[in-house]
Amino acid sequence: MRTTDNPPPAPLISLPDSLAALATRPGDSDYENVRHTYTRTGSPAAVLRVRTPHDIAAALAQARTARVPLTVRSGGHGISGRSTNDGGIVVDLSGLNAVQVLDARSGLVRVSAGARWGDVAASLAPYGLALSSGDTGDVGVGGLATAGGLGLMSRLHGLTVDHMRAAELVLADGSRVRTDADHDPDLFWAVRGAGANFGVATAFEFQAMPMGDVIAAVTVFDAADTAAFLTRWGAAVTAAPRTVTSFLTLMRGPDGKPVAQTMTVHAGTDTEMALEALTPVLSAGPVLQRQAFVTPYHRLVPTAHAAHYAQQPLTVSRSGLLEHITEPAAAAIASVLVAGKAPMVQLRSVGGAVNDTPATAMAYAHRTQNFSLMAATVPARRDALDQQWERVYPHLKGLYLSFETGTGRRQLQDAFPGAVLDRLMVLKSRYDPDHVFDNNFALPSADLPG
Repeated sequence: MRTTDNPPPAPLISLPDSLAALATRPGDSDYENVRHTYTRTGSPAAVLRVRTPHDIAAALAQARTARVPLTVRSGGHGISGRSTNDGGIVVDLSGLNAVQVLDARSGLVRVSAGARWGDVAASLAPYGLALSSGDTGDVGVGGLATAGGLGLMSRLHGLTVDHMRAAELVLADGSRVRTDADHDPDLFWAVRGAGANFGVATAFEFQAMPMGDVIAAVTVFDAADTAAFLTRWGAAVTAAPRTVTSFLTLMRGPDGKPVAQTMTVHAGTDTEMALEALTPVLSAGPVLQRQAFVTPYHRLVPTAHAAHYAQQPLTVSRSGLLEHITEPAAAAIASVLVAGKAPMVQLRSVGGAVNDTPATAMAYAHRTQNFSLMAATVPARRDALDQQWERVYPHLKGLYLSFETGTGRRQLQDAFPGAVLDRLMVLKSRYDPDHVFDNNFALPSADLPG
């Protein structure tokens, strides 16, 4: 569905020849293919399809000199829609898309930030390797890898950031840095969960995991008794072995009654083991349709490389994390859909290996929760969703920022609890004192002596 939003025309800005050669501007034949994101319309003055860290440094300097909005885009699929702007510069990383297997035996891989996760999965498959990284192949590496990464094998392998071993960035002053546990460890801590605030990530090193085929089950349930269904599904997922990860989308069917579609993945192909592991999850409610199949993991996350045109109209989303789907929590979640405040509600299972990582290991500190929740609606229903969301909020513990479009102190404190936010604010003052990188879930600076 195409949006009817009409953003203001982009002003002209001057660019040095080196950047002009990389720019797509209003009036250029390809401008319509690069101006928008999956959820938002945009009218940037220039989309710069950078090729090197030097290009990125020049783009940062130009945005600061011209005093125009600066946005960084890896894939443009982000639910938050923060990878375009009006009247500014978009640093498009799509040309930085290399995927290299550095050591097939250990699983060490280097992935450039503009690659798509579906292409990463396809590149690693011949080596028998995989990284659990979201559920959509067209998502860009950079955005997901600096926020967390809830994937279809999270309960077995943890978050994408849990497998990061190093990151390469261009900082606000144009300098380049490679950070890991031994080099700029404070920055490495911050990148894994709040990276968009500290620089433009250009590449990462990850420890990929051995992975063969998986068994996937796509199931459509009658969810008319929505709260009871959510309670049963949540309990079954929590009790399932770590080989099982399940994502659920709740919506209204053609007859107006609630239905739920789940994508449930069992990492492995032993049919007897899979049957035992999957049956409780796939029996959470009356089944309307079911398809189960054995597949290579990379086929679950194909990449289309299609241009974005703000085709997703549900541009307002609220997000939170839950330790368990209790009966009161399920009732509150169900009310968001049943009351018509959001046409889509999603739950993604985490827990398992995600919670093996200490909460202090990185900026993504949520290590006790078992589910990530998101509700999405159209802008006209924002207030109605917010009012209903207040019934859900007391049941939440934390926030996965990639699924949240609201910004403010409460969201920051939920995403980065307690001392995590305090530490991030100090690091923001050190690495980005002029707030160059404030377009995506901006952190305040700490008041430092002197």
